[in-house]
Amino acid sequence: MDLQLEDRVVLVVGGHGLIGTAVVRRLRAEGATVVPASRHAPDGLVMDAASDDSVSAGLSWIMAEHGRIDGLVVAAAPSAQTLDPARNADPDQVLDALNGKALTFLRVVNATLPLMEAAGYGRVVGVSGQNAFVTGNITGSIRNAALIIAAKNLADAVAGTGVTVNSVSPGIVAPEPSRDVNVGGSGQASPDEIADLIAFLVSPLAGSISGESIAVGHRLRGATGL
Repeated sequence: MDLQLEDRVVLVVGGHGLIGTAVVRRLRAEGATVVPASRHAPDGLVMDAASDDSVSAGLSWIMAEHGRIDGLVVAAAPSAQTLDPARNADPDQVLDALNGKALTFLRVVNATLPLMEAAGYGRVVGVSGQNAFVTGNITGSIRNAALIIAAKNLADAVAGTGVTVNSVSPGIVAPEPSRDVNVGGSGQASPDEIADLIAFLVSPLAGSISGESIAVGHRLRGATGL
């Protein structure tokens, strides 16, 4: 399927991480002009998504270099493995995790949406996680749920402008995912499978989809959510 991404300009924040790298590779395979961004970018754009000035400078460079920004993927966040299970309910860790994921997403999207609205077109996708849907990990739940809620609010704010905002929520990310799904658990997905969904949501073909939170890998087995 042609995703109609030829020559589209897409910024991938966190574009050198596990999921971000797969997204960059997938979008480039579709012909998109992809700018990967991170704090220590070996290629692409150096951007600290925790800094308003850095985000603004990065977007200014993209507009000067390419003249537009058609898509934004935000996959920037400290790995879940960096969270201390012994501090699961520690407010300081929760706040740091919230800043590192949900507020990073909000900061970058807030700066990008006016450019997309002015052009009458844009696709935004944020990477959350399925622990937003379950208890047992306060830090993980809050940082991911906050991103999903922010994405829905932003989608509603730009409804009818030609700009869409969605979030995707992987379960366990594995290079060779198991197809077994335990009751009370989520399914596994590979970085490439996650990238396939994100590439579709970034494409013009997904123009009627906005404000959605979509699981990657089987969503929590044994529970429904309306």
